Parts: sequence; structure tokens; C-alpha cells
Amino acid sequence: MRYTQLRSFHAVAGTESVTAAADQLNISQPTLTTQIRQLEEEYSLELFVRTGRHVRLTDAGRQLQQITRRLFADEADARHFLTESRELRTGHLRVGAVGPFHATEMLVAFHARYPEIELSVSVGNSNVVLRNLLEFQSDVAVLAFVEDDERLWSSQYSRDRIVAFGRRDHPLFAPGRDGISIIELDGMPIVTREHGSNTRRASDAAMARANVRPKIVMEIGSREAVREAVASGVGFGFVSSAEYIGDDRIRSLPVIDADIYNYAHIVCRRDRLQSRLISAFLDVTRSLRSG
Repeated sequence: MRYTQLRSFHAVAGTESVTAAADQLNISQPTLTTQIRQLEEEYSLELFVRTGRHVRLTDAGRQLQQITRRLFADEADARHFLTESRELRTGHLRVGAVGPFHATEMLVAFHARYPEIELSVSVGNSNVVLRNLLEFQSDVAVLAFVEDDERLWSSQYSRDRIVAFGRRDHPLFAPGRDGISIIELDGMPIVTREHGSNTRRASDAAMARANVRPKIVMEIGSREAVREAVASGVGFGFVSSAEYIGDDRIRSLPVIDADIYNYAHIVCRRDRLQSRLISAFLDVTRSLRSG
């Protein structure tokens, strides 16, 4: 097994195209194809299924891809350590987040300090963001909830109160009211986020403690879509106060007798804490919290 064979495999696995992988590596297609075929023959494995101009990974190929992702992530870290200046003048930091609010704040601050570093952010639900982090497809994650996992390092960045909101003509959100008792939500129609959302997890837990059971009429995997459904009068909803976007149709109120919070945690793989880019990002976020 040679490094060039693994590099060629990794490129094809990522692009699902021999042509695109060859262009990416700046080598000829026959050379790339030969390297992969030699790798398969040496270990008597089928790594790809060929279908016309496209290829897809076999089960063995997917398992090998998990290893090469770690290999080339470590190689990138080594390259930064050995060749880049202390000021971090080049590089690419990939951030995954469950929502844009706190991630944007962090990225703006990081860009101000390291303007020549390329930044990209991908937004998804908690399961997707965590999976991408563990599989080396992102460098840092901003998550609302983090389970104990020895592979992960995490630090709480913020805590924001979760509020209830509803249409202005909803009896619980009428003008003049400055809060809602959680018992008032029992039996009321609600528009919820999907399972896995921290807003859903925290609000469900608070209502369960109070023996409150609202009537779920919609379950939506987008805070923007939840807001539109609530604004149309379907039911009330919950949202983090930091991410609440009001308009003339809706009104938010605190739940006065329940502590319901959304958290933002900065998370990375423990074995990548020494990465210079990741370490620089963590330094920036620490300065934001203390500022």
C-alpha cells in the first residue's frame, strides 16, 4: 500500500468521479485508475462499484474512507504546523452549527482577527453536525446539547432563555400580558420543532415536569417554518430568545414559572485540540465570552 494509492482513493471517494478526482489531484485518469485497481488487487477488496462515468463506495470502501478522512485531516494539521507562520496567514476552518446566530458572531470575530483564513459554515440538526465533526468533515461545531463522549471536548459559550410565542390575537399572547404560566399551555395547540432540536428537548422536559401536555398539531424541522405556522394561527411555539425574530403578526412572552434555556456549546474532537486553526478559534471565542 502506497500513500499515492490512498490519496487517489480518498479523492475518488469524496468526488464520486474519477474525472473530478484526477482533476483535483492533477494526475491523469489512467494513473489514478491504476493506483486504485492496484490497491484493490493487493488486498482482494472491491472498494468501488463502477456505473458508467460514476462510482459509488462499497461497504469496505466506506469503512476505508473513515480512516482516510482521519489520515488526511491529520496531514492537513501537520502541514499547517510545519509550513504556516504563527500569524495563521493561510488555511481553511470548517464550522458546523445547529443555527446561525452564535456561529455567525464567532465567525465574524475570527475573521476580524485572521482575515486571510478561509471560513465555511454548514448548518444542520444536531445529529448531522455531530456526525460531520466526528467524521472530520468539520473542524469545530456549535451545538446546543452535548452528550458525554470521551472523543469530544466542549465548552459552554452561552445560555439563552427559551420563550413562548404566538399570534397576537391568541388569548395567551394578547396585549397587556407580560408572561405565561406553564400550566396555561396544557391542552393548547402547539407547533414544535423536530425531535433532536434542543428547543424541543428543553421545552418538552419543562412541560413534563409540570405535567403539561399541549396538543401537537405540527412538527417542523425549521425555526423559520415554525414561526410562519404560528403566525398563521395554527398554535403557539417555543424559540430561543436570542433567535426570536418578531413581526407584526406574533408576540413572544417568557414562561414565568419555568426555567427553560437553550445553550450554545463549542465542541471539537479531543484529539484535534492542538490543531493551530482550532486552537486559534477557541481563543477567539474565549475572548468573546470574557468581553
